Amino acid sequence: MGRTRAVIGLCAVGVGVAVAIIALLAAACPGRWCASDPFAWLRPALPPVGWQVARTPNGAALAYPPGWKAIKTDPGTASVALRSSGGRIDGYLNVTPKQGAETLANWSRFRPQKNRAEGARNVRLLAATNDAHFRSARGSCVIDAYTTSLTTYEEIACLVSRPGSSEVVVAAAPTQLWQERTAALERAVSSVAV
Repeated sequence: MGRTRAVIGLCAVGVGVAVAIIALLAAACPGRWCASDPFAWLRPALPPVGWQVARTPNGAALAYPPGWKAIKTDPGTASVALRSSGGRIDGYLNVTPKQGAETLANWSRFRPQKNRAEGARNVRLLAATNDAHFRSARGSCVIDAYTTSLTTYEEIACLVSRPGSSEVVVAAAPTQLWQERTAALERAVSSVAV
């Protein structure tokens, strides 16, 4: 009888430890990026019906949802944003030609370093892949988070390459709006053509 109680007690302790470990893992990795494939959503696709397409001068195309508007940024780029009624950027999409030493192989290091070099703080790499497929190219992507002087952002940033052309695609939103913007940002990235 005493032995049975001991076994039951040990089983209860084991279950308690397992529950505690699962709770700790969930707390350490609260978002959907902790899945076994955080880029499972990235499937090359034509732009959804009703979406507009922004193009760079060299022909890269980025689809964006209704309500988003083209904004002026650096020459040679195509950028669109979703603004709040107060003018705050609540969502951002950009495609720009490769301009530095970024490569498909070094992208997961290059992108966070670039964010830091541009003044971002608390830069955290959440996920990375160097095996991304786009409609007309392949790529390397990261999902990261960082803080600027205005707010904290999360972003999907990809280097998309084909022979003769490489483009950087960025899809970002303030962290507090990330969950409600994610589906549109992912769909926009999936529609990129270079």
